Amino acid sequence: MKTLLLTILSLLLSLSANAQQLPLMMYGDTSRVGVPYSKDPHVVKFKGRYLMYHSIPPMKGNPASGWNIGIAESKDLVNWTKVGEITPAPGADYEKKGLCAPGALVKDGKVHLFYQTYGNGEKDAICHAVSDDGIRFKRNPTNPIFHPAGDWTCGRAIDAEVCEFKGRYFLYFATRDKNYDIQMQGVAVAPGNTNFNREDWVQATDSSILYPVYPWEGKCIEGASIAKRGDKLYMFYAGAYNNAPQQIGVAESEDGIVWKRLSEEPFLRNGKPGEWNSSESGHPHIFTDSDGRTYLFYQGNNDNGKTWYITQEEVIWKNGKPFLKGK
Repeated sequence: MKTLLLTILSLLLSLSANAQQLPLMMYGDTSRVGVPYSKDPHVVKFKGRYLMYHSIPPMKGNPASGWNIGIAESKDLVNWTKVGEITPAPGADYEKKGLCAPGALVKDGKVHLFYQTYGNGEKDAICHAVSDDGIRFKRNPTNPIFHPAGDWTCGRAIDAEVCEFKGRYFLYFATRDKNYDIQMQGVAVAPGNTNFNREDWVQATDSSILYPVYPWEGKCIEGASIAKRGDKLYMFYAGAYNNAPQQIGVAESEDGIVWKRLSEEPFLRNGKPGEWNSSESGHPHIFTDSDGRTYLFYQGNNDNGKTWYITQEEVIWKNGKPFLKGK
């Protein structure tokens, strides 16, 4: 009898521990493939609600479908409801194979969306669209607005992140080397009065600004997201390719171009075996709310990419450095 009670107690404790491993927020769009599948989150606060833009996969059973962008809304950053999709615009041949990996900012009462084309290999590039309501977007007539040049890159640009800093706009992007093997970060700049057209963007360097060097970064640095704190920028980035496992690191910069990592180790690791994010914790977005609090959104799964969930954790700052709240 005593042995049975101990076994039951052990089982209950195990179930309780597993329940605690699940974060409060776990969002996954099920409309495309029948299971939760959302990647590459980016959040803005716009007209009294939070909007989260994210990648959604090709629709199951539809060969003509490609990667697109889903839109979800929330009042509390935890509970999310799907409110729309962004699919290829009629006549926009550059994105007809797919579009994904959104980044967004609010400027002059409008949502500006930066996203990548998908399915074109080395020709994938960054595009721009604008919206009055955060749901319906009008494409920039100069799309695609940016792709990199030089001997250091294959010419591809993905994972756009745009932020204003010291009177200029910085466009961070991921690209690959000429061998299409190593993924790394680059940056372009535009003047403060830009309308984000193609002619405004100037590549700021003829080399990568952040290249994988540590073992956990593997052959990939991508998914950069920026937080502005005082006179510095902080880049939260993904190291290693999906499920390698991908994990999250942080670097800082005083000018937006030269970056220094805060640590040789990940800021946020993938989960332990059996946890919901054991395959990866990847593609971060650091969201700064109107009250100054910051939240790290990221994607994860425990089945090597059969499903994808998005979650978030609050980030607190001490002596100018970020820490996960409660850890």
